[in-house]
Amino acid sequence: MPLDRPYLDIPGTTIFDAEQSRKGYWLNQFCMSLMKAANRERFKADERAYLDGWPMTEEQKQAVLARDLNRCIAAGGNIYFLAKIGATDGRSFQQMAGSMTGMTEAEYRDMMISGGRSVEGNRRLGEDGDAQPHRQPQGRAARAARGEC
Repeated sequence: MPLDRPYLDIPGTTIFDAEQSRKGYWLNQFCMSLMKAANRERFKADERAYLDGWPMTEEQKQAVLARDLNRCIAAGGNIYFLAKIGATDGRSFQQMAGSMTGMTEAEYRDMMISGGRSVEGNRRLGEDGDAQPHRQPQGRAARAARGEC
């Protein structure tokens, strides 16, 4: 019986929970294998052959080959494991994050230096905040009730 996951309606966000962990287990294990120099060399020599040695889904393998980190996350990847792919490619975490947002590294860096992205559009669908009971509601009515509007 699946767990109730009321947080699934946060726009643009994939929560790495137990289900995502199970879904991405082999993808994340592949990523961890890249911590060893010999494995990085094997991967770089023939990426597809190396990936075929892991019981990953074809979607996961294609996402890795395309270096589409957003697809990797949707397929169960955890960003801290996926960072091993970027390191293998000689990319910084900042470069990886920029690619995930559609920004250049410089645009991403400048955005983060200037205070990060706007919170607008990053709230739970419906804006009433019930997906995160540990937080105060974030909707306009809730902000108005707190005198914040």
